[in-house]
Amino acid sequence: MIAAIGFGALIGILLGLLGGGGSILALPALVYGAGLTLAAAVPTSLLVVGVSSATALLPRVRAGLVRWRIAAIVGGTGAAAAFAGAAVNRLLDPRLVLAGFAVLMVVAGWRMLGGTGYSGGDCALPGGGVNWRGCLPKSIAAGLGVGFLTGLFGVGGGFLIIPALVLLLGLTMLAAVATSLVIIVVNSAAGFAAHAGDAAIDYRVATVFTLAAVTGSLVAGRFAGRLPTLRLQRVFAWLVLAIAGFVAIQAIVDPVTA
Repeated sequence: MIAAIGFGALIGILLGLLGGGGSILALPALVYGAGLTLAAAVPTSLLVVGVSSATALLPRVRAGLVRWRIAAIVGGTGAAAAFAGAAVNRLLDPRLVLAGFAVLMVVAGWRMLGGTGYSGGDCALPGGGVNWRGCLPKSIAAGLGVGFLTGLFGVGGGFLIIPALVLLLGLTMLAAVATSLVIIVVNSAAGFAAHAGDAAIDYRVATVFTLAAVTGSLVAGRFAGRLPTLRLQRVFAWLVLAIAGFVAIQAIVDPVTA
């Protein structure tokens, strides 16, 4: 239970500071830290990430940073794709799922080390408008990809959504972080519904983990604008890469059964 509190707080802090990233740690934390099976850890992870992301979202809504129409498109298509990802998850061996998750972590860590500089695009024109002819298909493609991974691996997908919103759609970093939290909440809810009934959830662990994550996100949210986000992102990227190696080794020598 102490491990659940510690990992939950860490995930909440990352969500509060970066608007994403903490979700990629939730699954290995619940499997290797809290001792849950993979089948139980996936929906529990989505529950924790969804609630803590909603908490981290509140101050950004008050600040008017959310791009609601883009969030609705990416989140709506992602919610539908999450059910497809969950269906594929049920067909795969847990060892293969964890190995795939480790690969995803490596890609995410490498991507974060590369930075997410603002470049502009169809969804954020210089004058503040949106070119929907270009923005709409890009938003749908981003939603489908992230939503599928949400259902497959039980992650909210912020570490993928934020680069997509910045580099593909052209949002500023502040708008991307805020908008990503809306999408994470929607995707997490859809993923949780898709995995409902796959395994019994230990709600005692889920509650402790979630409360710690919510507390962490609230505390971290107060400092989000004062800390060097790029430096934090790079430190987190190296942490993700290290955990990816651990998960890959565990998938080989100590596979988790459903």
